[in-house]
Amino acid sequence: MAKKISLLIVDDEESVRDSLYNWFLEDGYRVERAEHAKKALSMLESDHFDIILADVKMPGMDGLEMLRRIKSLKKDSIVIVMTAFATVDTAVQALKDGAFDYVTKPFDPDDLSHLIRNASKQIQLTEENVALKEKVISLENVEDLIGDSKAMIKVLKQVEHVAQSDSSVIITGESGTGKELIAKAIHANSHRKFFPLVSVHCGALTESLLESELFGHEKGAFTGAMYNRKGRFEMADGGTIFLDEIATISPKMQIELLRVLESKSFTRVGGNKEITSDFRVICATNRDLKSMVEKGTFREDLYYRLNVVNINIPPLRERIEDIPMLVDYFIKKYCISMNKPPIPIDSAALKRVQEFDFPGNVRELENMIERAIVIGNGKEIRLKDLPLGKSMIDNSVESLEDNEKLHIHQILTKYGWNISRSAKALKVDRVTLYNKIKKYGLKPAD
Repeated sequence: MAKKISLLIVDDEESVRDSLYNWFLEDGYRVERAEHAKKALSMLESDHFDIILADVKMPGMDGLEMLRRIKSLKKDSIVIVMTAFATVDTAVQALKDGAFDYVTKPFDPDDLSHLIRNASKQIQLTEENVALKEKVISLENVEDLIGDSKAMIKVLKQVEHVAQSDSSVIITGESGTGKELIAKAIHANSHRKFFPLVSVHCGALTESLLESELFGHEKGAFTGAMYNRKGRFEMADGGTIFLDEIATISPKMQIELLRVLESKSFTRVGGNKEITSDFRVICATNRDLKSMVEKGTFREDLYYRLNVVNINIPPLRERIEDIPMLVDYFIKKYCISMNKPPIPIDSAALKRVQEFDFPGNVRELENMIERAIVIGNGKEIRLKDLPLGKSMIDNSVESLEDNEKLHIHQILTKYGWNISRSAKALKVDRVTLYNKIKKYGLKPAD
């Protein structure tokens, strides 16, 4: 067998223990013995056994009580109950308490071996399912990382390598290059993948709000604090915290962040209880942190604490060979979200896209393709549908309010007028979005 299955035989009769021990040892299993339930439970604290064969009638704690205690600690354990005094009630109770099966003495060696083989197959299938689930989850979380250019392959290799450690990472690159996607890929390929990835947009919050967001607060800590609230560091326990725009935090928050990174402990705003959290930190910035350190606007000790590994994402103009692949991906993405059939891009239009400088990088390309699908004729994306070198907004729209109205309508259309998803994309709450819809008289297209 691929994996050596381990068995624990628990029976107060020495002859039964020795017989089963020899049978299964010959069949290639790792086998241990215990003469009573107390010893078996002690062995289970320090060793793992895939299958436990337990007698019902034993002095002290009986087999059914032992079964219940094992299941309360390790729900996936396979326990087979055995007895010389078989009754229907005992069998039913054993199965209700989570026993894999129920056998009576004296045993038929062939029948018992067959039962153990079946239990072993279940163990192997469970492990294969867990491995497959891990693979699927990783693939799902990195699907937006598009590109096979040398520059992008280098980044992906860095992601694969750094994901295996718990080291702090700073992701650098121009706005719109996909720094948050890289953070998601690192988390998705790490051992922390089954725990949360918690994101904080540092540049969007004032110092006091950022402090409350990161550390949480106690009820009554400040005006409006009506209840206790967990902070993002606490939410990220076991997982990863992603601090976007790390260069924007104040000197005071730099000191607080350094202390938390060194101790992995903190107190909520208005509280005095020390809280510990096991998290990995990934940061992102489009600024030159080293230059900020030299100018004295960013702490040197914090910089070196964060910058254990640096991943720099190249701008789109340095990986133009990835543009056709990205265009194809975004066309499919937005056609699906808008319930439209996939449409091609005109060759002249694609050529001009590849020649464009893209100061907004991948985000600008994505917005460009989304806009072309919204306003185009629905048959193909043409050069005139692409605002290359021009404003990304409609030329007929000049006022700030009209720009806002157009943008909100585009986002609502993109998400099929799903208010929750649209509000999240716009980074506003549902009430604000409802008010904007009412203000501008927005309605779904017929």
